[in-house]
Amino acid sequence: MPLVHRSALPALCLSLILPWTFSAQAADPAAATKPPEEQPAQRQPLPERSQEDAAALERQLPALEQQQLQAGGDTFLALWKPANTSDPKGVVIILPGAGETADWPQAVAPLRNKLPDTEWGSLSLTLPDMLSDAAQARVVEAAPAPTDKANTAKDASTEAKPIEQVAGGEADVADRVVAESTEEQIKADAERIFTRIDAALAFAEQQNARSIVLLGHGTGAYWAARYLSEKQPAQVQKLVMVAAQSPANGKPQLVEITPTLKLATADFFYLDKPLAQKAALERLQASKRLKHSNFSQIPLKALPGNNAAQQEQLFRRVRGWLNPQNSGS
Repeated sequence: MPLVHRSALPALCLSLILPWTFSAQAADPAAATKPPEEQPAQRQPLPERSQEDAAALERQLPALEQQQLQAGGDTFLALWKPANTSDPKGVVIILPGAGETADWPQAVAPLRNKLPDTEWGSLSLTLPDMLSDAAQARVVEAAPAPTDKANTAKDASTEAKPIEQVAGGEADVADRVVAESTEEQIKADAERIFTRIDAALAFAEQQNARSIVLLGHGTGAYWAARYLSEKQPAQVQKLVMVAAQSPANGKPQLVEITPTLKLATADFFYLDKPLAQKAALERLQASKRLKHSNFSQIPLKALPGNNAAQQEQLFRRVRGWLNPQNSGS
């Protein structure tokens, strides 16, 4: 075999490599002219569930009942029924609970449809989705890489404690970040809801309402009470709470809010639900400690298998409290 001079080796290697490179390019002509990757189109944000529910109500209910109210930069659906009299007593503004619509079959729809026959106009609101109810992602740190088997047991024991401390510190930081984020979301929820109540009050005043009542069902009762506690609007004379409950992340809790209210407040609760009954008792005791003479509670009985009768019972009790002269009918 002939000897190759050392200075000729680079040229020889290059002559061997180049044919393979050219053949690869010929086999894949698109490789050299591959266009730049296109950026994916940005997705439009999905509508809130409350918006989808409101759109469904717009298709189902008479146009005469629908009012599009303006709250800040948002427009939302409210269902309006004037009182069936020439001399109405006022307007009851209804706040549904979390996940409920302005025509929810439990409490909301029966009251908004029947109150106009008792000389009260009804205005049922669509409330926005709660940002604070969204699931919070928990930061999970990756497990540390395993140590070399050659490490002694002494090294492992001395290193384990600092790792646990660091992991605990990171978990505390993550929890703190989640708590701060949730608090900000609760504030944003309150602001959005309060602007909608503001719009509802303005609408009621346009109807020359002599008296305005806020009526909340479920968590709607919490937001009605909190609005009255923080805003203290002079045009609202009464508060009605039906099966009231605080949101999971709601601060302050309802039991802290109701005793501070100065206006007449009715707290309707169901006796067959132990947790609800316990919470109602706590609200009553708190009101007594602060001498809240305008706070009253009305127990209701659940009627399993007869929803129509249960809703009629609620309506009669609410009517009796709003119009005391009719309490015996």
